[in-house]
Amino acid sequence: MKIIIEKNYSDLSKKAADIIEKEIRNKSDLILGLATGSTPVGTYKELIRRHKEEGLDFAKVTTFNLDEYLGIPHDHINSYHYFMYDNLFKHINIDEDNINIPNGNPENVEEYCKSYDEDIEKQGGIDLQILGIGENGHIAFNEPDDKLYLGTHITDLTESTIRANARFFDSIEEVPKKAITMGLGSIMKAKKILLLANGKSKANIIGKLLKDEVVSTYNPASLLLLHPDVTIILDEESASEYLK
Repeated sequence: MKIIIEKNYSDLSKKAADIIEKEIRNKSDLILGLATGSTPVGTYKELIRRHKEEGLDFAKVTTFNLDEYLGIPHDHINSYHYFMYDNLFKHINIDEDNINIPNGNPENVEEYCKSYDEDIEKQGGIDLQILGIGENGHIAFNEPDDKLYLGTHITDLTESTIRANARFFDSIEEVPKKAITMGLGSIMKAKKILLLANGKSKANIIGKLLKDEVVSTYNPASLLLLHPDVTIILDEESASEYLK
């Protein structure tokens, strides 16, 4: 596991973009796993700039997103479909057919979840998976529990996650209570993983992850300790507990 500490969020975002760009230039048909939330937005903005100003080419890249709220329309301003198009896809030259985001309204949930994992396998698996981390250690929407699912599945969101996401909605009551998410098994199959964390609110969980060195389903991110190729990029605030 490689730990990179940058001074601030801007530097973190540029470093993450450096790594992603290198992977795309080394393999033009990269299979890229993407995350939502506020943490990767700066990285996406930097990738857009490099596409427009430096010719970074996404034409052959295929993407798979981690998750989506359950029961929310694609065009809802707080859906992850809307988020990804608004913050990345509509600004780059990616092929629409190569974009994969979980459907928040599947007709048959069990069959759809299975097919999403199968689609990843058909592509040969994810080459580089981008991750954020929740304050409670959740990865995607794999929440702390006494068991964790390997494949894509429907999950209940914890109160802490609902509170954290309420800032994107008009009220906490509007935050969906369930989501469809890639499982830890699918995430751990990625050839490389890039975890990003910034801000003081992530300092405690990052400190726990990197200092305790304990794998527990009550800290889903701890499973990353078992992966052979993980890079974690932090800003100084999120690294503060780790550095104590």
